[in-house]
This record gives sequence, C-alpha cells and structure tokens, in this order.
Amino acid sequence: MASREVSTMIKQGFISDPTLSLSSSPSRTTSTTTTSKLYSPSSSPPPQTESTRPIPNQTLFEMMSEEHLRDSKAIEESRKKTQTRIAKFLDELKTRSSNDWGLGSGDLRLTVVSRDGHRVSMDVHKRVLSEKSRFFAEKLSQRKEKGVSHTVEISECDDVEVYVETVVLMYSDDLKKRLIGENVNKVLALLQVSAAIMFDAGISSCLEYLEAVPWSEDEEEKVLSLLCQLELHGSMTEVLQRVLSEPSTSVRTDDIFLKLLSGVLQAKDDKARREMKTLISRLLREDSFDYNSRLDVSKDTLYHLCHRCLCSLVLCLSEAMCMDSSRQDRGVLMAEIAREADNLQWLVDILIDKRMANDFVKLWADQKELAELHSKIPTMYRHEISRITAQLCIAIGRGNILVPKDSRFSLLSTWLDALYEDFRWMRRASRSVDKKLIEEGLSKTILTLSLRQQEVILLNWFHRFLNKGDDYPNIQRAFEVWWRRAFIRQYADVPDSSQMQITICNYPT
Repeated sequence: MASREVSTMIKQGFISDPTLSLSSSPSRTTSTTTTSKLYSPSSSPPPQTESTRPIPNQTLFEMMSEEHLRDSKAIEESRKKTQTRIAKFLDELKTRSSNDWGLGSGDLRLTVVSRDGHRVSMDVHKRVLSEKSRFFAEKLSQRKEKGVSHTVEISECDDVEVYVETVVLMYSDDLKKRLIGENVNKVLALLQVSAAIMFDAGISSCLEYLEAVPWSEDEEEKVLSLLCQLELHGSMTEVLQRVLSEPSTSVRTDDIFLKLLSGVLQAKDDKARREMKTLISRLLREDSFDYNSRLDVSKDTLYHLCHRCLCSLVLCLSEAMCMDSSRQDRGVLMAEIAREADNLQWLVDILIDKRMANDFVKLWADQKELAELHSKIPTMYRHEISRITAQLCIAIGRGNILVPKDSRFSLLSTWLDALYEDFRWMRRASRSVDKKLIEEGLSKTILTLSLRQQEVILLNWFHRFLNKGDDYPNIQRAFEVWWRRAFIRQYADVPDSSQMQITICNYPT
C-alpha cells in the first residue's frame, strides 16, 4: 500500500498510528485533562466499566464496529425474550385446548409472519377460531368449499407476539380475568388485533378493561386515537364517558368558573387557597395558548369578582377607620384586608394573562374612596393594596395593557403617592417583590405620558427621593430620559417642507 494512502487512512481513523505510544496519545491526554476539569481533588471520578473504559489508539472503524456489535446484541436479546414469551403462549394454547375445550391435536395450521420475516406457526382448531372470530369463520368456510388444505397464513403483522396471544385468548373462558395485570398499551394492541380479526369477545373484554383502569395522559391520547381509528361506535361509548363532555354553553361554563374562582377567594385554609390559586392560574394560562379552545372564563365573570373584592376592601378599611386600636380583633380585620388585596392581585394576574386588563386600569384609577381610606391605615397592614398598582405599571411597561394616556395618568394620580409610601414595606414583607421590576415598570409607564405630565411626576419624585432614599422606588432612568427630552433634544412640531405637488386632471373620455 502506498505511503500516501496509509497516511490518509490514519488521518480518517481507520488505521491506528503505530508511532504513537500510550503516554503520548492525544485521546489519552484529552481524557486526563477533561477528568481534571470535571472532578475536584477531594472527589474521585466514577469507576469505569468495561463498556465505558476508553481504549488507547482505537480507530474510527473499530469504534463503529463495537457500536454495531452492541446494537446487534441488544436486538438479539430482545428477540430471545420475545421468543420465550411466544413459547409460553404456545404452551398455554396446548393446555387450554386440551383441558378447557377437550380437544386433541389441532386440525388447522396457522402461521403468523411479521414485517421483518419472523414466522410463528401453531396448531389450532377450526371450531374454536370459527366460533370466536367472524373473520376466520368466513375464510375457513370459503376454504372448505374449495377443498383447500387447512393452512392459514397471516402476513405483514406489526407484532407477532400480540397475534399469538390473541389466538390464545380465544381459548380462554374468562377473558376479563386473563387481562388483569396487563398494561394499557398491551391491551390496546390486543384490541387492535381483535378488531382486525373480528374477535367480538376479545373486543368487549379489552373495552371493559379500558373502561375500568386509570390512564396516564400519554395513554389517554393513545386510547382516543385507536378508538377513533377503529370506529367501534356504540361499544366504545362507556370507555369514552370519562373524556367526552356534554354539549356545553358559555353560560354553563361561566357558572362553573364562577363557582371555582369564588371558592378559592373565600377559602378558609390559607395553604389550600395558595395551592388552588397556583393550580387554576396554570390551567387558565394553558387555555390562553390554545386558540382552538371554545370555552373560557368570561370577562364579565372576572370583573364581577373584582368588584366584589373592591367592595370588601372598602368595607374592611371603613371598619378599620372606626375601630379602636386597643381592640384585639383589629389584627383579624387587618389580616382580612391583606387577604382581599391578595385575592385582587390574583384576579388582576388572570386579567393580564387573558389580555382583559385594560378596563381594570380605569376601574382602579377611579377608586378615590379606597385610596383615601388607604392613606389613613397603618402601612404595615395596607401595603398589599399598593402591589396592585405595581402590577398594572409592570404590565403597562411591558405592553401587556393598552390604555389611553388619560387613563395612565389618572392611575398614577390616584395611586402613585400610596405606592411611594408603601414601597419600603412591600420590599420587606415579601421576598416575591422584585424591586428592579417595579422600578422599571413605573419608569416606563411615566415615560408614556405627555412631557408636561412627566415633569410634574418626576419633579415630585425627585424631592421625595432626596428625603427618603432607598425607601422610595429609584426611577433615575426615567428622570434621565425626561431630562434629555426636555432640555437636550427638544422636539418641536416641524412644518411640512415637502415640495411634492399633486395635480388632478380630467381626461376626456
């Protein structure tokens, strides 16, 4: 072989380079370096098995050969297991034909051939197959009339093992008992074969099994797909009862959603209430991405619940104003305020996810009475209410709420002072409050207003921030943008300097 050809094959990995010693092997060096990066000196690398231990100077051809050998062994092992199970079924077939049916040796040779050519032959009885399967009854009657020898072959089978087991089921006197302990996928395969050979008892038993056992979500998809494919009509109605709903209307669906959401809002156990809020939010969020979903919680239902929470907040704050601070039940009332505020935050989150929150901005901006009461309640009890304002500003800053400028300014006019005063407590009371996120949302909301409105709000913030520092939201970024807009760029209305002229002429017809 020419030296150039040998060199090429060495480069491609089909021949190992004899000049490379074990200590200077690149693969060896790389392996050692990688290990030192992955494991600290105090820990030892996992032990290497025979299959994972690297072989020095192993060529690409040798690695491909080993991989092919491993795949071949796996396939061979799988085939051996299948043959063992098939042999067990054939033994059961002989036992049942003799003990349960009192039959001798079979008078029909049945051969099942898989798509890859694997063949399994068994001696069966025409009487049993004809009684149990309309498919075999028809085929065997035709063969008898034509005087053809009693040999039947079924070709191109997807799973030979399932066909053999289905034949064994024909000899069983209690099919339902026979299926106990099987998994759903196995029964679906038996159902498919039973339907193909019109084995009615097998079909009924498989359907009874599917109706009785629980399904995983993946299994449910397979069950529905196969039943729709087989078109068994009336016989599969019981199986589908768990997934098929009655024709629903938006009114009926809305009533269900109202009961669920109201139940969560009025729950007595705080832990259970939090868990159900998380669950329902996740389920509603999944629905929002399903554009084919016909039924969903309505805007009217959500706003009805929002109004209910707002009324409860006004009532609680009004009672708190008239209550003596020495009374022991004052803490209970303050907890109720925090609870109602938390409920409203949850509803606002749903409105934002459903893209229905535009009207809530105006509704919240119009709560003058609530804002007045809010200013007279100790901060440690009221700060949860200001989180609603923060929610709306974040959503507006992200473009998830689209409302007119007047509504945005009205929102800040009503609630911005309260947000300033509560900001310190909001940060301390809950780890879930993201200071940067609130500051960014507030900054972006302010910068959507007119330049004059930005000036009023930001100058007011400037003086407050100088006195309070970190107790106030830091919206310096918004202040910088406003400064440049007001004093550096100074955009003005530019008259139209276009020289384009348009002349309209009437051409004679």
